[in-house]
Amino acid sequence: MRTIQAVGHVTPEGTLTVPVPPDIAPGEHQVVIMIDGPTGRRKQRAPLNIPADDFGPWPEGLTLRREDLYDEWGR
Repeated sequence: MRTIQAVGHVTPEGTLTVPVPPDIAPGEHQVVIMIDGPTGRRKQRAPLNIPADDFGPWPEGLTLRREDLYDEWGR
């Protein structure tokens, strides 16, 4: 296995052309490609439309302590 650092060119059709050293044998090779920098524009998403319900104030004396929610078996 060998690491080669080079600058490639991507065509509008999506083809990547990368020059390699002359000692690399012609033929098919398995490669790993890492793109440095921005890879394109992200689509703008519409804001989430999450409904908000108002159930009024918390009940008087409400406690949400773990000891009050679960018994000694953790249920």
